[in-house]
Amino acid sequence: MNYKDTLLMPKTDFPMRGNLPNKEPIRQKQWDENRIYEKVLERTQGRPTFILHDGPPYANGDLHIGHALNKILKDIIIRHKSMTGYHAPYIPGWDTHGLPIEVALTKSKKVDRKKLSVSEFREKCAEYALTQVDRQRQQFKQLGVRGDWENPYLTLTKDFEAAQIKVFGEMAKKGYIYRGLKPVYWSPSSESALAEAEIEYYDKRSPSIYVSFEVKDGKGVLEQGDKIIIWTTTPWTIPANLGITVHPELEYTVVDVKGGKYVVAHELLETVASELSWEQWEVVKTFKGQDIERAVAKHPFYDRDSLVMLGEHVTTDAGTGLVHTAPGHGEDDFYVGKKYGLEALSPVDDRGCFTEEAPGFEGLFYDDANKVVTEKLEANGALLKLSFITHSYPHDWRTKKPTIFRATSQWFASIKDFRHEILEEIKKINWYPSWGETRLYNMVRDREDWCISRQRTWGVPIPVFYGEDGTPIITDETINHVSELFAKYGSNVWFEREAKDLLPEGFTSPHSPNGKFTKETDIMDVWFDSGSSHQAVLLGRKDHRRPADVYLEGSDQYRGWFNSSISTAVAVTGKAPYKNIVSHGFVLDGEGRKMSKSLGNVVLPSKVLKQYGADILRLWVASVDYQGDVRISDDILKQISEAYRKIRNTFRFMLGNLSDFDPNIHRVPEEKMEEVDKFMLHRLQKLIKSVRDSYDRFEYSPIYHQIHNFCAVDLSAFYLDFAKDILYIEHSDHPRRRSIQTAYYEILTSLVQLLSPIIPHTADEVWEYIPGTEAESVQLTDMPEPREIAGLDVEKWEHFMRVRDDVLKALEEARNEKVIGKSLEAKVTIVPKDEETKTVLEGIDYLHQYLIVSEAIVEEDATGKDEYKFAHVLVEKHPGEKCERCWVSSHTVGEDEEHPELCSRCADVVKKHYSA
Repeated sequence: MNYKDTLLMPKTDFPMRGNLPNKEPIRQKQWDENRIYEKVLERTQGRPTFILHDGPPYANGDLHIGHALNKILKDIIIRHKSMTGYHAPYIPGWDTHGLPIEVALTKSKKVDRKKLSVSEFREKCAEYALTQVDRQRQQFKQLGVRGDWENPYLTLTKDFEAAQIKVFGEMAKKGYIYRGLKPVYWSPSSESALAEAEIEYYDKRSPSIYVSFEVKDGKGVLEQGDKIIIWTTTPWTIPANLGITVHPELEYTVVDVKGGKYVVAHELLETVASELSWEQWEVVKTFKGQDIERAVAKHPFYDRDSLVMLGEHVTTDAGTGLVHTAPGHGEDDFYVGKKYGLEALSPVDDRGCFTEEAPGFEGLFYDDANKVVTEKLEANGALLKLSFITHSYPHDWRTKKPTIFRATSQWFASIKDFRHEILEEIKKINWYPSWGETRLYNMVRDREDWCISRQRTWGVPIPVFYGEDGTPIITDETINHVSELFAKYGSNVWFEREAKDLLPEGFTSPHSPNGKFTKETDIMDVWFDSGSSHQAVLLGRKDHRRPADVYLEGSDQYRGWFNSSISTAVAVTGKAPYKNIVSHGFVLDGEGRKMSKSLGNVVLPSKVLKQYGADILRLWVASVDYQGDVRISDDILKQISEAYRKIRNTFRFMLGNLSDFDPNIHRVPEEKMEEVDKFMLHRLQKLIKSVRDSYDRFEYSPIYHQIHNFCAVDLSAFYLDFAKDILYIEHSDHPRRRSIQTAYYEILTSLVQLLSPIIPHTADEVWEYIPGTEAESVQLTDMPEPREIAGLDVEKWEHFMRVRDDVLKALEEARNEKVIGKSLEAKVTIVPKDEETKTVLEGIDYLHQYLIVSEAIVEEDATGKDEYKFAHVLVEKHPGEKCERCWVSSHTVGEDEEHPELCSRCADVVKKHYSA
């Protein structure tokens, strides 16, 4: 007789292999066709809103792995909130203005900028940006990210630009916007001013020179002919030198070196002497910096004076303590020069080439001029030493090329005027990680002005008119009118119409008695674009509000979007635009190196999706501590795939054992369930609480590890394993079998719901196979709430699990010594070492099943038994025969004449089976 026919083996159509790369696109299509995002919102309508405001990625190129990390994290949050009592709409956004799109058009698209009008070129920029949005949108959807993809916000749309103009106008109205001449970061490669947020620091090799300036008027302290020594790593700025700055309280020294007299800071004398290879010198006199205020030296090669000035910024960290000062090429230089009435001479054009204001160097690129200037100094006898150093230097974050400081007339937002309000708001925000508060606080604390003008074409124009006398005109009337024009026609209207046609009808100004006006040609910093999204999106979109609950971006956005958003929001409303800031680190390769094409270590999301599937990538996101830098590699993804397989097989096993279970008919009331099943439900409740707490703290790696551990240890290594002896062996309606199925049903349903935000494709797939589910998708359900399991002695079962560990060790040792093979061959004798252990073991029915042995007895004689933590244990090979149906060794095998191959238990079940 084939007794396998009487076994209740698992039956499920749920596939063992995920085959995610092929199946996920089909499921995503189903989500679109079935309007799952809209149905989620319909279901949660009326609940408290939860708003995660999307920081817009730049619309250019394919997604990189950092994009995937960012968007998946956001999606996990949104999905979790919609399943835990909130109405959580998600509007993705894109940053669509800026230099990279201009460069892409002129380089890769071969657009001849000179043959097009400004308006025509901008239209092509818009077309290109929209194609990039479509491209990235499809890639984001392939990650399983759920949102209003058909109605994203774009910084180039009419409504967004109109809202941005209002933010600018409100800041201008409060006096925060002004135009001024001062040195700013200037990118010759971009031919535009940059803000601090657009600067990145890389190592650069620069010349290091010591230069002497001959004293012309020493104010009675220095003698004519004495030489002041300066040190600089930017020889190209020497043509713009107008002065030398000393610290008023520092002590300076005149030293005689072979008849020549030189001036240096006393504290740096030894260092300078070593650098200039002075073998002998004699101190002539010492004095304080303030004693030589307004002394005059000669420029090394121009017929021009260099004024000695006092400045608190001078230090003795490096150099000579006397600072070469070019007011047109340094922020400190500019302010000290302004105090002493010096002009901000900046003889360099937009491309970084010298103008006629630097005679002898006209047309030279500034970096190329370093050598020529140095040669000129040497020819004039002013060069004391030339060497080279490698140091950290500011670069353009887009082009990755060096920047310079250059005095130009720009538009600024005066952050210092409302900085205190920003700092107070920062204290009210919740930060994940906590150090984010200090990082942004320090950035804002040290910030003075934000340069918001850019000398480019593709962006939102600065809505300023100029009167005939050159006075900037910004009024409520002009701002509102321009905003209305942008809302109707888009910002291109600014470049298509003359100034008079952009002003309100009949507009007059005392600055233009003849009624003639001009308009600003600069555009706004793109950070002002995205930084205004709280006005355009949080206030402008349905179901949204300001402040948002969460802004989540990479840690580089403390100087970027987090910064610009709070700056514009506090300026306009006095309040921060967000309640919580969550930041993540950068994605590195498996060895912790930055990804680069040259190293060949770039991991592309598209490749991961083709090889593993989106749910594997999403599970990786959940597995890492994303608040720091994270690593990814093929080996790491293989490990994640193994973890996924364990989770999937756990689901499959439970589904198979629920094939004949209808929760509406077969569910066992909790009070009638077996103790061990209630104990597993208790373990589940602890897991639910822990997982939900982690979700609330935006911590996902604990969720990954706890659920994986629950599947591998609590379920696979214990509950699912011993339960086979009941699920497969007993008749279908046996109370113990239905009790286990009741527990399986709740465990499976809960796990799928808990994992749905992380692996939504798999969760929805499993959901379709769970018997009795009414919701179309797990996304249309709420997460389980932890509850108390009544009538359970938790400590009894926790202690049993500790004793079980002792028995498992004993079984493993017996297996190694060849006493037994599989554990079902064993007979186990346990001698408790204490009363608690004895009481627990004697109070558990079916002890042998929970230990997965053929027989387990508890006795008091420890003789000949190995000692463990809670008990002495003896493992022997069971003397009985192996039952062909349940594989348990039993003395009752052969007792039944009809079924001599079976134990008495299986013989009874088989008889009932055939009689039925």
